[in-house]
Amino acid sequence: MDVIIRATLVFVLLWFVLRVSGKRQVTQLSAFELILLVTLGDLISQTVMQEDLSLTGGALAVATFTLLSILLSWVSWRFNASRPVLDGEPTILLRDGVVDEDVLRYERLPLDHLLAAAREHGVRDLADVDLVVLEADGTFSFFTRSGGGEQQHRPVQRVE
Repeated sequence: MDVIIRATLVFVLLWFVLRVSGKRQVTQLSAFELILLVTLGDLISQTVMQEDLSLTGGALAVATFTLLSILLSWVSWRFNASRPVLDGEPTILLRDGVVDEDVLRYERLPLDHLLAAAREHGVRDLADVDLVVLEADGTFSFFTRSGGGEQQHRPVQRVE
């Protein structure tokens, strides 16, 4: 029972830390951040398992994390009001070619990253973009002006 309680507490702590840390993608981590992530995993396993290195203890910890993940997913699916808290919300970074510097600062997203994502999607000038949305999962959605006045949705790009 002790393993289940510790696993639940660590799960909640990890969920909170990941929500606070922002919209990031593992493939975009620096070498130092990757080392921190691996170290964090080791610290978590020590915290959850404490002295119990048995197969049963490990299975209980994994099962607890799995069940809590499924529970969060179910709550998000079942109760729409919980989605902004559990899954996050999309954020508008640019509207009508004008970058919102306050939002970039809040998301801790350098303008250089937005410009790089725009270049990767063939956008030469942000003035040609109607809307850029930073999705809850850390991807960019670009909506550009097209010749007929319609908007075109560009493929998404993950951010750091």
